[in-house]
Amino acid sequence: MAERTNVKAEVAAAARLVASLTGLPAEVLLAVAIVETNGVAYAEFEGRREPLIRFEGHHFDRLLDPARRARARTAGLADPKVGGVKNPLAQAARWRLLDRAAAIDPAAAFAATSWGLGQVMGAHWQRLGYASPEAMAEEARRSAEGQFAIMATFLRQNRLDVLLPRGGFAAFARGYNGPAFGRDGYDRKIRAAYAAAGRRLARPD
Repeated sequence: MAERTNVKAEVAAAARLVASLTGLPAEVLLAVAIVETNGVAYAEFEGRREPLIRFEGHHFDRLLDPARRARARTAGLADPKVGGVKNPLAQAARWRLLDRAAAIDPAAAFAATSWGLGQVMGAHWQRLGYASPEAMAEEARRSAEGQFAIMATFLRQNRLDVLLPRGGFAAFARGYNGPAFGRDGYDRKIRAAYAAAGRRLARPD
């Protein structure tokens, strides 16, 4: 599990700061980040740092009006089937995909994207207190602290913030990853990541 503890000082510090501001345990925030993005806050794209993203073409498809949906499907950016639009492995390619989708409908494109260290879907923007999907995206793009802040609000609103310290790994996995969490062992991953997060935060930077 060595790769799961190689979290940069910047990310560990951001987790500590957001924990101090929200009251959520830093270990919880960092554990989620380790599972979702291996604790990586940024990727390089066209000379700038951007948060890690995942674009979901089936969500984009649902959010578009008929005319834009037809245009997006023709461009290979929208599909009613889950997985119908493949996510490239490279983050730069994912950002190019998002840019193309945003040229059709920016609000729908940002809402159909998972953002940052916690990979929280932009579709949650209103419930998380943002004025728009673009505003939530801007928070993620602003800083690692912004990415953790999005995650912290999501965890608290879904009452997931208290589960990991109590050992509720399966309950957390179900709430954060969905009912099919066992398919890829999310409960085991979050258990290991929670232990790794504790070890990482105990280390001085």
